[in-house]
Amino acid sequence: QVQLVESGGGLVQAGGSLRLSCAASGRTSVNYAMGWFRQAPGTERDFVAAVSGGGSSTQYKESVKGRFTISRDNAKNTVILQMNSLKPEDTAVYFCAAGATTAIVTTGQGSWGQGTQVTVSS
Repeated sequence: QVQLVESGGGLVQAGGSLRLSCAASGRTSVNYAMGWFRQAPGTERDFVAAVSGGGSSTQYKESVKGRFTISRDNAKNTVILQMNSLKPEDTAVYFCAAGATTAIVTTGQGSWGQGTQVTVSS
């Protein structure tokens, strides 16, 4: 089992930036694929981005391509989501996810963090 703790959410104006971090711990966390989902009020949890265990492969939701960047630091067991050019529609609770493969992460079948709120004002 992997334990995940997110940090870095907050309130920002449209066009601004935020950096989310997720610290992973657990027996197999170093080799796990990791990713981010988000959930706005009244909607389902939605995939945002994922990175493979080695960090060489990334995937993004179409609407965040070119604005968000996912990266990982395996020495620190941490995954980062750098969010630039934020829009009000990016407002949501952002959840970190981890799993043995990228497919497990992107389909929402892995482990979850508790979430961190991101609010973008217009």
